Amino acid sequence: MNADWSGRVQVYTGRGKGKTTAALGLALRAAGWGLPVYIGQFLKQHNGGEHRALNRNELPVTLECFGTGRFVTGAPDRRELEAAAEGVRRCTDVLRRAQHRLVVLDEILGAIEAGVVEEDTVTRWIDERPASVELVLTGRTAPQSILERADLVSEVTCTRHYFDAGVPARCGIEW
Repeated sequence: MNADWSGRVQVYTGRGKGKTTAALGLALRAAGWGLPVYIGQFLKQHNGGEHRALNRNELPVTLECFGTGRFVTGAPDRRELEAAAEGVRRCTDVLRRAQHRLVVLDEILGAIEAGVVEEDTVTRWIDERPASVELVLTGRTAPQSILERADLVSEVTCTRHYFDAGVPARCGIEW
């Protein structure tokens, strides 16, 4: 592995399925090489298969959730705002300490869209992150200010989805 690489900013956005999956795959790859990984999941709770897998293994991955697990429609309630505020505090600390080579902020773009995290907070994280940290941001809609700062932007589109045929979300596949 090339030891003298500098971190980049990656954005996985769009309305298609696979943004979180891609970010978690990257986290698994980094952990496989022994890189310390931090995953902060916004708008989600600790009920996904990734939580179960990481609890069973000794990978150098820290996973934390900052959400109520429900879709935020309309004005966010107090619990959603408190969870997001805790996530902002925690992620600010994680980035400042620079103990993780890969930091994944899953659904952070959705948290901006839902109004529970400020866009300026995320642009500040990008601008002030240590050079050794690879930062990955996911969510359906990315503000222009974030797209302009990213080194890589992948837009995930949906050509066909089995949800449209009435297939429900499946344990182990969607969560």
